[in-house]
Amino acid sequence: MTQHTYSAHIAWNGTTAGGYRSYSRDHSAAAPPAAQELRLSADPVFRGDQELLNPEQLLTAAASSCLLLSFLALASRTGLDIRSYEDRAASVLDTGTEPVRMTEVVLSPTIRVPAGTDHKSVRTALEQAHRGCYIGNTLNCRVRLQPTVAEA
Repeated sequence: MTQHTYSAHIAWNGTTAGGYRSYSRDHSAAAPPAAQELRLSADPVFRGDQELLNPEQLLTAAASSCLLLSFLALASRTGLDIRSYEDRAASVLDTGTEPVRMTEVVLSPTIRVPAGTDHKSVRTALEQAHRGCYIGNTLNCRVRLQPTVAEA
């Protein structure tokens, strides 16, 4: 069994001396060796900056990205020609639960294929990729697929 390790560096500077309503939620994230650094904040509901990505959006994007990459790998190995893939992923954070948690991630990819491609084969491959997606398998909430397959 091979294990892969990942690391991230999260940094925040400011002061909490003014209380809950006044401190900045803005922070940065980096994950070397990737050169890109992300500027992040909290969800605006939690007094964050709506112009910046927040952890809830990153979790949703991670689930979506993992499914995309798992699906493309499977399609390339099995001879399915995929021309485009676009997902409008969504998630639900339930603040009425104890503990507060994400309760659902909905992945809604639109997958475009050449004319004549068997759409059922594409959906079957997507389901198989979904079962093998390690981010989705790690989440402690429902991850639901709502795919659309169309001709390119």
